[in-house]
Amino acid sequence: MSCRACACSKLFFSPTRRTRLATAPSQHRRFSTPINDPDGLGRYSVILPEEPFVFGVSHIRNRPVPASITRPPYVDGLKEKKGNGVIELGGREEERVRRAARLARDTRNYAGSLVKAGITTDAMDEAVHEFIVGHGAYPSPLLYEGFPKSICTSVNNIIVHGIPDERPLEDGDIVNIDITVYLDGYHGDTSQTFLVGDVDDKGRALCTLTNAALKAGIKACGPGKHFRDIGRAIHNLVKKPYEGMDFSIAPQFTGHGIGKTFHTLPWVLHTWNEEPEVMVPGHCFTIEPPLVHGSDPRAWIFPDGWTASTENCARSAQAEHMILITDKGAEVLT
Repeated sequence: MSCRACACSKLFFSPTRRTRLATAPSQHRRFSTPINDPDGLGRYSVILPEEPFVFGVSHIRNRPVPASITRPPYVDGLKEKKGNGVIELGGREEERVRRAARLARDTRNYAGSLVKAGITTDAMDEAVHEFIVGHGAYPSPLLYEGFPKSICTSVNNIIVHGIPDERPLEDGDIVNIDITVYLDGYHGDTSQTFLVGDVDDKGRALCTLTNAALKAGIKACGPGKHFRDIGRAIHNLVKKPYEGMDFSIAPQFTGHGIGKTFHTLPWVLHTWNEEPEVMVPGHCFTIEPPLVHGSDPRAWIFPDGWTASTENCARSAQAEHMILITDKGAEVLT
């Protein structure tokens, strides 16, 4: 789950965007782009906030979690202890981080198996919630800073933090499913963007490049390397046209350190940057580049306070892995 600590204060609900798309049907929160596709962004349904607008998420029901399952501190209103993102290698802490990461990976794969036209993202949230608690873990997004669901489902033009709802997935959609689990006191975090049925070539190219960007970022990791090398590697890949199309990186959302704490140092930028910090053995963090079709990665937040959409309604995709720096290199945990 992307960190939004340094991003969301810059994003806001946009009356201008609401006016521009005022003819969109409010039922199921969707709008279809014009048939002639004048912006060259492809054919897909645009996700918009439901009307009449409801601000916040207090009206959304939270799924229950068995009392026997250990909850992260924030569920009970306590603050997580911030750290430096370094875990102790070769002992109990590394073992628990690896277990949480494996469960996150298995959960992501299970969630992907549910993706098909006609299923609602809320039904997916219910199934994945049961999968996670059935494995003795807590779904980390649930009640994190008030987030009301157990997973994030970001469809088409939604960059990150989409809230599962009653809109059925449509043939031609793309959907990012962001999974984080809390197992034995440690978080495991991963995501992937899945294709729903017959996705057009532009949507497929976006998803392919997103996974290539993640791989490029991972390749830049290792003990003694700078964190800035991750963003530079992704930048150098994405700045080049891909299959004749331009793509960009949404800079508002970052990767982050993870372990006992959901989001902590180091903050991992996916764009060109000059951050001086160096990776050391034990650093555990996520890389999760959010790519946007076209050259405009600006975003705005829905009235719910979470859902981040591209301003021009272009599609976005994201892929995420947890990385552990070891004495010998970098290992993908998810």
